[in-house]
Amino acid sequence: MLLSLAVYLCCGAVAGVLAGLLGVGGGIVIVPMLVAIFPSQGVPPQYVQQLALGTSLASIVITSISSARAHNARGAVHWDIFRNITPGILLGTFAGGLVATHMPTLFLKIFFICFLMVVSAQMLSNYRPPASRNMPGFPGTSAAGTGIGLISSFVGIGGGTLSVPFMSFCNVPLHEAVGTSAAIGFPIAVAGSLSYIIGGWGRPDLPAYTLGFVHLWALLGIAVASYLTAPLGARLSHSLPTAKLKRAFAVFLIIVAMKMLWGIL
Repeated sequence: MLLSLAVYLCCGAVAGVLAGLLGVGGGIVIVPMLVAIFPSQGVPPQYVQQLALGTSLASIVITSISSARAHNARGAVHWDIFRNITPGILLGTFAGGLVATHMPTLFLKIFFICFLMVVSAQMLSNYRPPASRNMPGFPGTSAAGTGIGLISSFVGIGGGTLSVPFMSFCNVPLHEAVGTSAAIGFPIAVAGSLSYIIGGWGRPDLPAYTLGFVHLWALLGIAVASYLTAPLGARLSHSLPTAKLKRAFAVFLIIVAMKMLWGIL
C-alpha cells in the first residue's frame, strides 16, 4: 500500500506541474498512469477506465484551486469569462460523466487514445485558431462550456486543452487563457467527480477505498502532491520556453497512446 501511495504521489507531482505550466490539465498524465496501476490493485478490468477518469477529475478539484490561485496572483484570470462559462461547464460535465459511467471500458479507452493523438498533433503543429473575434456573450460562452465539459468528462481532464484554444481564438492573451483555464478546471472537476461518484455508486466488485468511481487512496496521494506542485508550474509558465516543452510533451503523449493501443490489441 505504501508503494502504491508513493506512485500516486509521483503521479500527482507531475500532474500539478503540467497543470500550471502547459494549461493542458494534469488528467492527460493521471488517467493513463492510473489505467496502468489499477489492475495491480485489484480493480476489475471493466471498471479500470471509469475509476481512472473519476479519480482524475476528483484530484483536479485540488489542483485547479492551487493553480488558479497562483495565476490569479499574477492577474491572469478573467473572472467574467469564468462566470459566463461555468453554467455550461457544470451541465456538460455532469451529464457527460453520467453517460461515461455506463459506457464500455473499451470505448472509453479508444476515445481517450484518439483524444491524446489530437492533442499531440495540435502541440506538434503549434496550431492556434486565428484570434479573429472577441469573447461571445453569456449564451455563446455557456454553450462552448457545455461542449468543453462534455468532452472533459469523457477523458478525465480539467479542460485546458479545449478552453485555452477557445479563449485564444477570442483574442484572450495566451497566459491569461491558461490562467482562466485553471479556474475553469474547478467546476469541471466538481461536476465530473460528482457524476462519477453517483454513476459508480453500488457497483459490484469495486475494490476497497472507493467512493463510486473515485479511488480515495489514489486521490489522497495525487491531490497532496499536485496541490504543492501546481504553483511551481504556474511560475515556470512565465519563464520557460513552453513551446519547446509542449512539443516534447506531445511526443510523450504519442508514446502513451501507442502503449495504450498496444494493450488493447
